[in-house]
Formats: sequence, C-alpha cells, structure tokens
Amino acid sequence: MNDDQARETVLRVLHQVAPEADLGTVPSDETLQEALDLDSLDFLNFVVGLHHATGLEIPERDYPQLSTLEGCVGYVARGGSPAPTAGKAGAAWTSR
Repeated sequence: MNDDQARETVLRVLHQVAPEADLGTVPSDETLQEALDLDSLDFLNFVVGLHHATGLEIPERDYPQLSTLEGCVGYVARGGSPAPTAGKAGAAWTSR
C-alpha cells in the first residue's frame, strides 16, 4: 500500500471512530488523542478498525507508532513493520 492509499484508509477508519471530527484539520504530527479528543476506548476502536480495513495484526507494542496521523500512515504503508528509527516511534498513547 502506498502513502496515499494508507492515508485514505486511516482517515476512513478515523471517521468511523470520530464522525464529528474535521479530519482535514488534523496536523500530521499532533497526537490523535489531542487533535480529535479521543479517549483510550476510541483509540482501541480505531486500532480494531485499522485491523479490519487492512488485515494488519497490530500488537499493543506498536500502538505508540499510531499516535499521530503521520505515524499511522507510515505504519499502514509499511504493512505494520517496525518504524525505521526505533527510538522515534512517536508519542506514547495515554489513558484518559
């Protein structure tokens, strides 16, 4: 999957989780939790939605890679493989 296809998939799944959100205004590097006011259950629904939309197995250890739009797109485009720079996985997801 290329980046454009991955972005379209991620945005489609985000819309299912947060239908009232204006996804066109989400900065690619801001945490989804902050940008869309998602709680931990919303995030889990998002992960499940990504799994259903892509077929990717998404282990909990990879959740930090999904904390931003940019991270999600990269993760999906790579087919769920680890981030190229291990120490730069993105902000950790926090429970609310």
